[in-house]
Amino acid sequence: MKKRKVLGNANIVGAKIAMLRKERNFSQQDFIAKIQIEGVDINPSSYSKLEGQTRIATDKEIYAIAKILNVKLEDLFN
Repeated sequence: MKKRKVLGNANIVGAKIAMLRKERNFSQQDFIAKIQIEGVDINPSSYSKLEGQTRIATDKEIYAIAKILNVKLEDLFN
């Protein structure tokens, strides 16, 4: 049985971003590269914490991620 990951409470978008990224078959590494191409300076550790909701997501990150995932900003909050 797979152990469920406990999420933090530093943001409300991290779990949704992880779900959408996986639905689109992006590895974390490839997704981080796409975010960096959008001009956001993010490293694997920082991104992992964003998905795990243990750090605050910036507006610039959320905007770039929504653009890459081709979703409305509000979709990340639902």
